[in-house]
Amino acid sequence: MKKALSFLMFLITIASFAQTDLYVSNNANTYIYVAGSNFNDTPVSATVPSSNVPLFVTNNIELAGSNSFIYLRNDGQLLQSSSSNGNSGTGNLSVYQEGNVSAYEYNYWCSPVGSTTASSVSNPFGVTLLNDVVNVTNSTPATVVHLPDHNGLASPLTIERNWIYKYTNPSNLYSDWVPVFANTTINPGEGFTMKGTNGTSANNPGNAQRYDFRGKPNSGTFTMNVAAPVAGVAQQTLVGNPYPSSLDARSFLYDTQNVTSIDAALYYWEQASIGSHYLADYQGGYGTYTINAAGTVDSYSPAVFLSYDAAGNPTGSVGGSVPKTARRFIPVGQGFMVQGRVGSTGTVRTTNNMRVFYKESSANSEFFRLSSEDETYGISYNEYGFSMVPADYKRFRLNVEFNNLYKRQLVQNFHATAGDGFDVGLEAKSPEGVDSDAYWTLDNEAYVIQANNFDASLRIPLVVNVAEQQPVGFSIFDIQQFDDSQPIYIHDIDANLYVDLRTQNYEINLPVGNYTNRFEITFEDATLNTPEVTEADFKIFQDNPQAQLTVLNPNGLDVKSVKMFDTAGKQIFNATNLNIESEYHFTTKTLSEGVYVASITVGSGDVITKKVIVKN
Repeated sequence: MKKALSFLMFLITIASFAQTDLYVSNNANTYIYVAGSNFNDTPVSATVPSSNVPLFVTNNIELAGSNSFIYLRNDGQLLQSSSSNGNSGTGNLSVYQEGNVSAYEYNYWCSPVGSTTASSVSNPFGVTLLNDVVNVTNSTPATVVHLPDHNGLASPLTIERNWIYKYTNPSNLYSDWVPVFANTTINPGEGFTMKGTNGTSANNPGNAQRYDFRGKPNSGTFTMNVAAPVAGVAQQTLVGNPYPSSLDARSFLYDTQNVTSIDAALYYWEQASIGSHYLADYQGGYGTYTINAAGTVDSYSPAVFLSYDAAGNPTGSVGGSVPKTARRFIPVGQGFMVQGRVGSTGTVRTTNNMRVFYKESSANSEFFRLSSEDETYGISYNEYGFSMVPADYKRFRLNVEFNNLYKRQLVQNFHATAGDGFDVGLEAKSPEGVDSDAYWTLDNEAYVIQANNFDASLRIPLVVNVAEQQPVGFSIFDIQQFDDSQPIYIHDIDANLYVDLRTQNYEINLPVGNYTNRFEITFEDATLNTPEVTEADFKIFQDNPQAQLTVLNPNGLDVKSVKMFDTAGKQIFNATNLNIESEYHFTTKTLSEGVYVASITVGSGDVITKKVIVKN
């Protein structure tokens, strides 16, 4: 009890002098233990000291020797405000982070620490600095080797070295991944890949592998090269949060240098566990995150391989992975891709000004965990984990499903400030990466998040690319701030068909092709100019015993044509020069069984459509 009491007094002393330089002597009985569990989140710049931050150091830290330690536990974090990279000494800061429990799944990482070489204040990292947790303060170095089956192990912690890569030269080519293996060559601010482990141990909390990052705490400004798109193809760089504290995505994206060098979006890798190391078997993709400058609206489009339930909520991948959602406050150790902005080639940077104390266990931060309802710093979330837009915004999400296997989820934001050009913080480009895909378009580039100034006459082009003939389905959900009476149509231009996605989904079988001018989202049905003419004026049905399409016209309207289309939009027949009759009959004996669309055009130009099922 005496030891516990003196330890508590030591912590209070440190907090009282948190704005001074910090020196930890080389003594086996001297260390700093920082627990964040009793502190509330304080997402302010690291230049603003706060009594609510577990450990705040104005300038630099010296960890004098190999017996000098700082332990960050239970969401404990370290903030520093110095602009210089000034931490020194050969001691260690220790902080935990959890990754996937699967030897087949990559995490994207960025280390909060570097090696403890005494002659340098900004040292590179290598996975040999990762430790296997023994107890709250002790750990043993992980083994980093090549294993015969290429699978890492949880106990004892053994990391497969052949999955350690970085992506430091801006590119879009798979061949440009740089192997690191067990070398200490990952500079501060550089992201890296590492697969998880098989098996279980005491350090698998919540079905996640726990790693102890030990080394010299990173502090200061770190830069990475980025490049503008080449021939319209985005060039990516793997970066991340290089600090033993959270990183504010808003501050990162709107930094005066970054806002002109990258496209204001973060791309997070997510992968299904399918028990294979073969590249052709991988099922994964990039989720896309952006946030507006005010920090009141964030948008996230998940990785394309996720599946969804009937309400449009993500349920996981075909490999069973739990869906993940990026948030504003980037946790310790998280790596992500950025893309260079058009017309600008230079560097992207992280600085101490972007550091905040925000616990990963809180709702607005995630090392890819499930979300919960919460409201923090201007952004609230519903029970499904989707962020809610303010009252002066509108939003919906469009799911485009390919062959009943996967869906591309597209976000459409609406606000009075949205213009014809790129709207920073409300739009984000597509990470692409799949053969059959769908996207919004701007300046001939693909977007998964787009913004417009809402008007009922607005027509939003939707591009659908189909690599092989397959059914393609359209549905919407997460509809925010729209009047209940406002339809949201998918307009199939070739079939002259409007389907209100608020009342029904739309599915069509599409041949191979890049459909750039066939689909659009609209809010008015152009075929409904004359409200008197509605589907109620006709009775349209398939008389399967007689093998004929029957159209009843009880009001004697002037029918100009009756057409039928298959679900691929191909016209089956077009009956014209029709007299005004009370009923019409058209043979369907030659048609294959399936779903068709009957289309009736009347004298006023109005078109009435209805699906029918042919069973011969």
